[in-house]
Amino acid sequence: MVTRREFLDTLAVGAAGLAIGATAKSYAQILGSNDRVNFAVIGLNSRAYAHLSSLKANKDSARIAYVCDVDSNILKKFADAAQQELGYAPATEKDFRHILQQKDVDAITIATPDHWHAPMAIAGLEAGKHVYVEKPCSHNPAEGAMLVEAQKKYGKLAQMGTQQRSSAHTIEIVDKIHNGLIGNAYFAKAWYSNTRKSIGIGKEVPVPAQLDWDLWQGPAPRRPYKDNLHPYNWHWFKIYGTGETLNNGTHEIDVCRWALGVDFPNRITASGGRYHFKDDWQFYDTLVTSFDYGDKMISWECKCCQGMKYYGRDRGSVIMGTTGSVVVDRDGYEVYDLKGNMTSELKAGKGTASADLVGRDSMTDAHFANFIAGIRKGEKLHAPVAIGNVAVTMLQLSNIAWEVKRELALDAANGHIQSDPEAMKMWSREYEKGWAPHL
Repeated sequence: MVTRREFLDTLAVGAAGLAIGATAKSYAQILGSNDRVNFAVIGLNSRAYAHLSSLKANKDSARIAYVCDVDSNILKKFADAAQQELGYAPATEKDFRHILQQKDVDAITIATPDHWHAPMAIAGLEAGKHVYVEKPCSHNPAEGAMLVEAQKKYGKLAQMGTQQRSSAHTIEIVDKIHNGLIGNAYFAKAWYSNTRKSIGIGKEVPVPAQLDWDLWQGPAPRRPYKDNLHPYNWHWFKIYGTGETLNNGTHEIDVCRWALGVDFPNRITASGGRYHFKDDWQFYDTLVTSFDYGDKMISWECKCCQGMKYYGRDRGSVIMGTTGSVVVDRDGYEVYDLKGNMTSELKAGKGTASADLVGRDSMTDAHFANFIAGIRKGEKLHAPVAIGNVAVTMLQLSNIAWEVKRELALDAANGHIQSDPEAMKMWSREYEKGWAPHL
């Protein structure tokens, strides 16, 4: 067990206790490449392969120096894939705190379970690293606010992985909406459909030999290991995950509020349940949530286990205005008049499947390119955490509204829940002693 003092000491820049020296091999990798950004990829299951693909696509300006995971089997599999893809072997590491001490690491990417996103990102910023953190950028609203403050305090860049912010066709159509393409845009609806299977009823079993369960849990209160949790189903346990709202809804809600030009709403409602299966899944599989701005509104509908498409799509957004509507997803957009007749369209890619757990695509390549250009050239980030955290907090508040089974009234300046102390208690979470993030 790592003590509080050990944990805090190893997050401090220059701490000696857990620091490891950079190998000659790692230095050899960066000779002649001082203009490249040296990355460490942390959390190597599923989405990390998109990070690998996108850093390879940006190989003239980026290099992977380290790869890190608490599961030695996942670490080896990814390291082997990285060597094959890149033509060189990044150094491997189990404990991300070691990586934060390395002077040859400029930036970290985080694709860990959700409960680690903000604590790890804050630690990375404190250690002087730039941070690319997958959505959601936090497990709870308090962490998200802390991360935004940490970025301001330490001055390094922090980009959230809502890659549609770097999609050329989405940037184009949002700009057209802002310039009156569909008149006054006032309603946006987003959805997600999938056919996820049951996760069953888990049994307490010995921790697999290849897994550092203590470090995997990190800031989360300690629980016994169950056989239906790792490496993916943690998404559906409240102590580690954030449900489908944050797992996938973050993307489209971010697009909707971008298109409507809004931030925190005045009111949030959410209703749904776990209808399709009876198992250990602690969130809903079906949810409808709405965000009311007074003069505008956003809704999101989740069907985790029922794959019925809307507009022929597993996922997407429709933006409605006084003179027409726009349907936009990761692969293009369609423009409709007020009666629902299509007037124009743009196809930017091939169909995106909601069942794709990796998401290698040109949008992610572009999102990493933007992050790298921000580090090297000062280019403005497309999804800095201060912007990305708004959609994240909105959907975390949807989870709270679902939990307490009532409408939430918000302070639109910061998203804080008004006149509901019981709900506001869920703004933060309980942490394992000694592991809470801090500024």
